[in-house]
Amino acid sequence: MDVHQLSIAFVAEQDRLLARVNTREGQELQFWLTRRIALGLAPLMDRLLIEQVARQGGPATSHLASLDALSKKAMADFQRSDSLRGADFATPYQPSGDSKPLFDTALLVTDLNVTPKGKSAVHMQFVEKLPGCDGQRSFEMALQDQMVYAFVHLLEVAIASAQWCEPAASAAASPAGAHDGEKPQYLN
Repeated sequence: MDVHQLSIAFVAEQDRLLARVNTREGQELQFWLTRRIALGLAPLMDRLLIEQVARQGGPATSHLASLDALSKKAMADFQRSDSLRGADFATPYQPSGDSKPLFDTALLVTDLNVTPKGKSAVHMQFVEKLPGCDGQRSFEMALQDQMVYAFVHLLEVAIASAQWCEPAASAAASPAGAHDGEKPQYLN
């Protein structure tokens, strides 16, 4: 699957992230990422990118494998910003007009396998295993250099848009011990 365009957006009504992939062959693929999957995937991809930068090799970067974690992260962040500088986030996602999506409905990702391939590619396998259903749906996608960084960037932007990493408003609004001595309030 040769990825042409990626889109990841928070859909508030579903409380999920909808990822859409447009291929160069004109196919479209849609899949849902739940909060659990997305919040587990983001740090995994970040760690994977840090490890890949350290392993890239070559005379100029052969010393990276022996660097401490903070230095590796700094190098990965530098490479990420350099890669994202050339990415086009201004062009809106355009669904394939001629062909229908790969699946009739968007895949609900329940399992995800991410494997590094080569120096900068990532192989991803998305699986939908729903209880009460006999079969499972799945697809595999390989992302190269710039697409990996773009995917991670879009994922992080969508997670921020969903506000999944922010504390609950009620917990932040009342400081600890503010309700001491007050009567408990009941809903019913």
